[in-house]
Amino acid sequence: MKGIILYQSKYGSTRRYAEWLSEETGFDRMETKKAKIEDMKRYDPIILGGGIYASGIAGLSFLKKHGDRLSDKKIIVFCVGASPYEENAFKQIVDHNMKGALAGIPCFYCRGAWDMDSMSIVDRNLCKLLRNVVAKKDPAEYEIWEKALMAAGDEKCDWTDKAYL
Repeated sequence: MKGIILYQSKYGSTRRYAEWLSEETGFDRMETKKAKIEDMKRYDPIILGGGIYASGIAGLSFLKKHGDRLSDKKIIVFCVGASPYEENAFKQIVDHNMKGALAGIPCFYCRGAWDMDSMSIVDRNLCKLLRNVVAKKDPAEYEIWEKALMAAGDEKCDWTDKAYL
């Protein structure tokens, strides 16, 4: 049986990781919005990738919705975020997302990219607002994601790396 990589990518980093995984494994690749549960019976394992937005993992709703029909499959999740990996922050993401029927599914972190110019107006404004809030703090007390946010500024940054896979 052949595996598949399902992914939901808003700005391209998760898609890039899905492409790399597909090249390395020979697995099929498909966006979650195009995935049909009926088609998943021919795949094992199922790898799902999604960006992290407001502590949620994009695309995870597919597993939540169809978990009972996928219980006989090996499932792996990877999530992509702009922040550097930090164990406690990642644990919070996993605890927030991988609960109930999803508890016990392996979840991995890959670092993505940052490009204010490619963001939607809503995302760009939310990031600017967040930066303004963080800027009022003492830099010595920044959390790792706050340091990354402030360092990136308006610059285009790409931290995607096959080594995360």
